[in-house]
Amino acid sequence: MAASPCALAISIPVTVVAAIGAASKIGVLVKGGAALEGLGRVRGVALDKTGTLTRNQPSVVDVATTDGISRERVLGLAAALEARSEHPLARAILAAVDGDIASATDVEAVTGAGLTGQVDGRTARLGRPGWLDSSPLAGDVERMQHSGATAVLVEDDGQVIGAIAVRDELRPEAREVITRLHSGGYHVAMLTGDNQATAAALAAEAGIDSVHAELRPEDKARIVGELGHQRSMAMVGDGVNDAPALATADLGIAMGAMGTDVAIETADVALMGEDLRHLPHTLDHARRARRIMLQNVGLSLAIITVLMPLALFGILGLAAVVLVHEVAEVVVIANGVRAGRAKPLPGGKPAAVRPTTTVGASA
Repeated sequence: MAASPCALAISIPVTVVAAIGAASKIGVLVKGGAALEGLGRVRGVALDKTGTLTRNQPSVVDVATTDGISRERVLGLAAALEARSEHPLARAILAAVDGDIASATDVEAVTGAGLTGQVDGRTARLGRPGWLDSSPLAGDVERMQHSGATAVLVEDDGQVIGAIAVRDELRPEAREVITRLHSGGYHVAMLTGDNQATAAALAAEAGIDSVHAELRPEDKARIVGELGHQRSMAMVGDGVNDAPALATADLGIAMGAMGTDVAIETADVALMGEDLRHLPHTLDHARRARRIMLQNVGLSLAIITVLMPLALFGILGLAAVVLVHEVAEVVVIANGVRAGRAKPLPGGKPAAVRPTTTVGASA
């Protein structure tokens, strides 16, 4: 009876149930006890840029043209190629065009580079510097990138005629979130498919020192795996392109309110609010829950270790051992329930957790 592990057996489940229930009240979907414990062990956070650190509402902020070419011509040609695209950059370019937009024909996407098609019987291309020759507008492109904008070149019949600067502003709370993560001892890295200059400018604005730019989805997964060799890493993302990295990380966190269903299904945790401050708030909650788990396990083991020799040598009788065990169970349960006292996000409103088909602990 002295070796009975009742308190030990209940020490973690009661804490997990209380903590996950509290997380749901503050707008966080945690997919099981393993995800909760993993969240509490995290010591590094990798953040996707677009839609996570930024508003995911890009807009055209500048247009540079070569001699004799109008701003309207550059935007019109770009919009013709982007007319059927749902990419955020496409929406920004289309929104910047006044009047009707002609549709290009034979449009083809070149992975990681841009678009090519036919407009008025002439070959037109739209894409990143490097794929298209940026030398006619090298100074303008460099200025755009160092201001934190993405530069998109437009080519008409083999000649670059302009560059469009599209900027996605940081979330207003981004710098505060990064400061809180650094204060909590977390290593923070930013991952993005943007060029190095644009990524560095936005990272500096947010207060992030570690920047990994010009990444494809598989590159993000590789970087997260490499960072995970140094510390337990969480990956935070919102789109289909982030799914490989979310699956590779020790813990995947989806920005659920803005994210795709693929990201939410792949991740272990989903932050359903639109406020990025939910991230450090949730990490603090998980750390506290994990501390309570360890306290309960330690107390339960200590009681068993003390009671066994006392019972073996007859110092304590059966009634006394049973009493101590029952009291220990009450203490462990009461301590575990404390994990359910999560406070709402300061200045924010609890977010509704939408249903998801994946409810078990994520592998």
